[in-house]
Amino acid sequence: METIDRFTKESGYDFLSNFYMATVRFDGKLYPSVEYAYQAAKTLDNISREIIRKAKTPSDAKKLGQGLEIRADWYDVRIDIMRGLIREKFENPFLRPFLLATGDAELILNNRWNDKFWGICRGTGENWLGKILMEERNRIKEENNKEPL
Repeated sequence: METIDRFTKESGYDFLSNFYMATVRFDGKLYPSVEYAYQAAKTLDNISREIIRKAKTPSDAKKLGQGLEIRADWYDVRIDIMRGLIREKFENPFLRPFLLATGDAELILNNRWNDKFWGICRGTGENWLGKILMEERNRIKEENNKEPL
């Protein structure tokens, strides 16, 4: 089975990255990318969310999110929040075909920043982002198969 493990511009798979600039809606507001919305979701404080939403870059949004006081239920809701954001991202008719074009490849967020929850670092990790991307790809395929000819 093919593996896609670099979500970078050089690899041609940067659209799989949460840093890819694709507007998503979260709690009634538009965010420039999944990364912005995900970081904002860590808090229930609307002022902090707005500061993150207006950050200059996805990296800035991530840094702001790392300095937040995390909401009490965060570890219970973060996977479902990511799932919803990925679904929202690939509702975009421009991006959807790119996700489908990954075929049946295993999608892995291979990283060097030690993220063993959302990805895999030095051969170990849970790869939740990759799993959610593959779930969304399968959901879209099933949805497409149900459409009448």
